[in-house]
Amino acid sequence: QKMTVKAVKMLCTAPNVYTKVPDGGWGWTIAFAFFFVEALTYGIIKSFGVFFNDLMESFDETNSRISWIISICVFVQTFTAPLSTVLSNRFGHHFVVMAGGVLISTGMVTASFARTVVDMYVTIGVISGLGYCLSFLPTVTILSQYFDKRRSLVTAVASTGECFAVFSFAPAITALKEQIGWRYSLLSVGVLQLSIVICGSLLRPIIIKEQEEVKAQPPEEPTETKYMLENEQTRTSIESIDSGVEITTSPSNVPGNTKAEPKSEEPKEHIQILVENNSTPPEPKTKLLDFSVMRDYSFICYAFFGLFATLGFFAPSLYIIPLSLSLGIGKDHSAYILSAMAIAEVFGRISAGWVLNKKPIRKIYIELICVVLLSVALFAFPFASEFWGLMTCSIFFGFMLGTVAGTHIPLLAEDDVVGIAKMSSAAGVYVFIQSLAGLAGPPLAGVLVDTTQNYSSAFYSCAAGMVLGAVFLSLVRPCKAGLCHHQRQCAEESAAEVVPDLPDDFIEMDIGKAENSGKGCDGT
Repeated sequence: QKMTVKAVKMLCTAPNVYTKVPDGGWGWTIAFAFFFVEALTYGIIKSFGVFFNDLMESFDETNSRISWIISICVFVQTFTAPLSTVLSNRFGHHFVVMAGGVLISTGMVTASFARTVVDMYVTIGVISGLGYCLSFLPTVTILSQYFDKRRSLVTAVASTGECFAVFSFAPAITALKEQIGWRYSLLSVGVLQLSIVICGSLLRPIIIKEQEEVKAQPPEEPTETKYMLENEQTRTSIESIDSGVEITTSPSNVPGNTKAEPKSEEPKEHIQILVENNSTPPEPKTKLLDFSVMRDYSFICYAFFGLFATLGFFAPSLYIIPLSLSLGIGKDHSAYILSAMAIAEVFGRISAGWVLNKKPIRKIYIELICVVLLSVALFAFPFASEFWGLMTCSIFFGFMLGTVAGTHIPLLAEDDVVGIAKMSSAAGVYVFIQSLAGLAGPPLAGVLVDTTQNYSSAFYSCAAGMVLGAVFLSLVRPCKAGLCHHQRQCAEESAAEVVPDLPDDFIEMDIGKAENSGKGCDGT
């Protein structure tokens, strides 16, 4: 029985080994799990606005103090991103996501018994916030590893779970509150989030056998066979040449190969090459978190883009219902506005994934266009004065938000930023940098609302942050192009120093020596 349990555990946690990125396979199961993880993490965070007025009345607190609940949650979620990366590299993605699901559920269930807003800061802000980080980041990271050509499209479609959650949860929670109150509604949400544990159990690690192991060993056998055949031909054609000359005329003297030795020592050379090839792959695995990405100027610009753009990600969904209520729109219609925003976000994510999946397109520029249009959408909210105007702005904002929110983390895997090799560490550092905006965004908007007594100021602050993000995003590609040009120059300089040590007529010189020595032997 113990053997059976151990076999089941190995089956669930055993990595999938591929010779190249599969662009499918078990990746479809990962995408399915990511859909529900998105729904139960960011979907719940964005739907939290339905509890806003209830918490203000129950705890008798202001907008800004209630905003700190989600603000602390987002801050903890993003600030602990490097910890999520380290734990994932150490213990595996599935274990970390399952632990995150337990933390999220624990925080939400405990928050339903909170008596003060400070209790909510600890339960939802710290406990659930840490769980959100441990659940979301490892899932999107491992999903990116299973796909290459379809990465943008699959990630965008799978991330629509967040949108479907907002679309369904906002009206459902609103109706549930009418029946059982906000506390039991929050308790129900916490129990539902426990299903993240099931999603985490589906995450199997992936191992891509690099070209070193796949290509290095098979070519060596025919190459050595070829050398041995050529050596036999050399022996039969030049019988009077001694073993020293035979070795110098062997093709193993070609530049780039080790110095040839007598045939009896060839297996040693073969073993030595295999040891060197097998000793190189484990080196990157020892790094739990690679901070070398911080030396990449393109990544720094992209991180600042994420820092400022985060200001516009969460505040609108939190303040759209209070804004609609301040304009005299009913609670039911306000929930419909949030749901319409979620539906539009679905189409935005799918559209962005489809466009970015096209080969000739420079993805970083498409992202820049979407960020600029998202800024326009944020500036449009204060000009809405009735239901249909607010509905139009919400649909436009939701669509543009989908194009950015579903692609900004997967774009780290593109060569214009850091590439797939450093995706895991870059995602941890990138989300960590976002934490400052996640902490400051909602409370800043809340302070502006309390000061001006106008919800439009919250949207202006979000739009200003998004504009700054667009500026830094526009610098990513120029920085990367400049860095690549500098690396090419360094490579050319180093190549210029190495080339003189390996003359082009190396083989001809040896053959010439062999012919001269052959003549000398014949003459004697």
